[in-house]
Amino acid sequence: MTVSIDSQRLWDSLMAMAEIGPTENGGSCRLALTEEDAAGRRLLIEWCEAIGCSVKVDRVGNLFIRRSGTLDDLDPVATGSHLDTQPRGGRFDGILGVLAGLEVFRTLHDRGIVTERPLELVIWTNEEGSRFAPAMVASGTYAGEFSVESTLAREDRDGVTLGEALEATGFAGTMPVGEPRLAAFFELHIEQGPVLEEEGESLGVVTGVQGMRWFDVTFTGQSAHAGPTPMRYRHDALAAAARLIDRLQSHALADESGDTKVTCGCLDIVSASRNVIPGGVRLSVDLRHVVEAELDALEAVFERELMAASDAFGVEVRSDRIWKSPVVHFNTGCIEAVETAVKAQGVAYRRMMSGAGHDSVYVSRVAPTAMIFIPCRDGISHNEAEYATPEHCALGCQVLLEAILEKAGMATV
Repeated sequence: MTVSIDSQRLWDSLMAMAEIGPTENGGSCRLALTEEDAAGRRLLIEWCEAIGCSVKVDRVGNLFIRRSGTLDDLDPVATGSHLDTQPRGGRFDGILGVLAGLEVFRTLHDRGIVTERPLELVIWTNEEGSRFAPAMVASGTYAGEFSVESTLAREDRDGVTLGEALEATGFAGTMPVGEPRLAAFFELHIEQGPVLEEEGESLGVVTGVQGMRWFDVTFTGQSAHAGPTPMRYRHDALAAAARLIDRLQSHALADESGDTKVTCGCLDIVSASRNVIPGGVRLSVDLRHVVEAELDALEAVFERELMAASDAFGVEVRSDRIWKSPVVHFNTGCIEAVETAVKAQGVAYRRMMSGAGHDSVYVSRVAPTAMIFIPCRDGISHNEAEYATPEHCALGCQVLLEAILEKAGMATV
């Protein structure tokens, strides 16, 4: 028997959610645990309760929306993602995964289908990390990576703690973090990159997530007048930073596989002035690779070039690794469930690793997990221009439905 989602209803729910926290250029701004984020959560809960679902909230604000099964004491099969956005984010990043889960629940409700295992739609708190660092902190807490106390104590730029924001928005739950345990977890997401679109493929079967390491680097030289100071006497912190960036870029570009990725996304010149040699520079470095051993090697290159830049320009350097996320390999059984559903759609697809971090990274440590990707226009994400077509959204949702049914079992019609 074929069970099909309602593609128009899915699209309508995406557009309705986008009306909460809209930005001037068609994007979304719902920073974690702001009133806009809370309004989005309340709308979702309203939709879910209308079809008989129950809602629980854990101590770090993760929402667990349950649809009962015939064997309700079994661990549930779950899907979900996040509703929080970047300050000028799009309408699909995270939101698609949540509202596709809602559409799965609605479709089953319309058809009178009850699964054997219960189902959970999970909304993870603060996935983006835009308000409370680091990203994915609540799913990480669920998986045991962070303590509940440390997560609740994390502060935004205004000194408001995550715990205080939970209280203010009404999402300070009481359910112990780490419950319920999940039999399987599936996350539908836009790719956030250009590969599927460039290759003319409609779906990605995500087999894992590349490893990531973040560093904060400080170069300390000596400020001096740009005119009287000869080049050979200078201790230019910015020149050292530029040397490091150039060498890391050259190393990454030399990798023909394209799996080596280096990004320096933040650069701050201390007391910058047009005619002053920069005496202090702060720099962020993001290293990524799909193979852990190669990521180790990339970090070694970074450390070597860091020291070389320090020596070449006579500056001091300090490097702090602030985050390390190992390469993740998803569960074989969940990957196969997704791939079977993808093949049934009769469209071009590929197996692929995710280049971005997702809540599934942490969930996969404690539950069998896999992801589904659809293309996004020009590979753009974390941007108001972010866009996925209604057809691709529906296609991904249909795959999600079929993968969930395969793992949860279809009891009655």
